[in-house]
Amino acid sequence: MQGTDRPRGDDVSQVLDTVKAYAKQETLGPLKGVGRSIGLGLAGVICLGVGTIILLIALLRLLQTETSAFEGNWSFVPYLIDLVLAIVVIVLAVSRIKKVDLPQGEPRP
Repeated sequence: MQGTDRPRGDDVSQVLDTVKAYAKQETLGPLKGVGRSIGLGLAGVICLGVGTIILLIALLRLLQTETSAFEGNWSFVPYLIDLVLAIVVIVLAVSRIKKVDLPQGEPRP
């Protein structure tokens, strides 16, 4: 084998460097995109959750202070109305969750 004056170690290190670069390109890039999507999703969920809780508390305080129909023995009704509305919001949110089917041939986790 004349004409090859490079040692084999250089070839092996070059292949390893190429494999490392390819692995970084194919794993870190998509993971950064997924991480960004998950982060934005979590931020949205937290904002919607806190906003919903604040609106429910505002409705409760509105019913307690601005209506005279719920005084005395009827003081539990604003809490009941708020609880029913919270359950409706939860049911609506859960009903909007979609199940994603895997393509055939792939095992289910």
